[in-house]
Amino acid sequence: MQLKREWITPLTAGAFLLVSVTGVLMFFHVDRGLNKVAHEWLGWALLAAVALHVTTNARALRKHLEKRTGQVLVALFVLLLGASFFSPPGEEGGGGPPFAAPVGALAGAPMATLADVAGLTEDEVRTRLRDAGFDGDAPSVTRAVGAEPRRQLAALNAVLRPTR
Repeated sequence: MQLKREWITPLTAGAFLLVSVTGVLMFFHVDRGLNKVAHEWLGWALLAAVALHVTTNARALRKHLEKRTGQVLVALFVLLLGASFFSPPGEEGGGGPPFAAPVGALAGAPMATLADVAGLTEDEVRTRLRDAGFDGDAPSVTRAVGAEPRRQLAALNAVLRPTR
């Protein structure tokens, strides 16, 4: 099979569009449905498309990299990539979304404390967890669902949902 720009360039553009839009949605915490999954898994399509694009445009890429501007820009992004592996002071292991610390604290609190925060009895909290498919007998949400923030958030949403 011969590599052709007529399908490689649109493939690259389409994959870039998908990854960039889902990335922006995730950045602003407004991603919905399968946005994150599409971003993570279809990002591989972008990687493959770029590899094919570089292969079919190798001569032009070499010309760009022979010039100082191309070299400086690539070097800048290599440095930024290297810097991305370091955590800012006070954020060992990297940061997270701004709501991660409060969710973790609330999920780790004893059920009686969570009940006070929710304005419910402890039995009501445990019932809501069971109704949502979680272990209502655990001493805390973290013990009921584990350390995964999305599961903790789902369990806390089940407890803190407004009553109708």
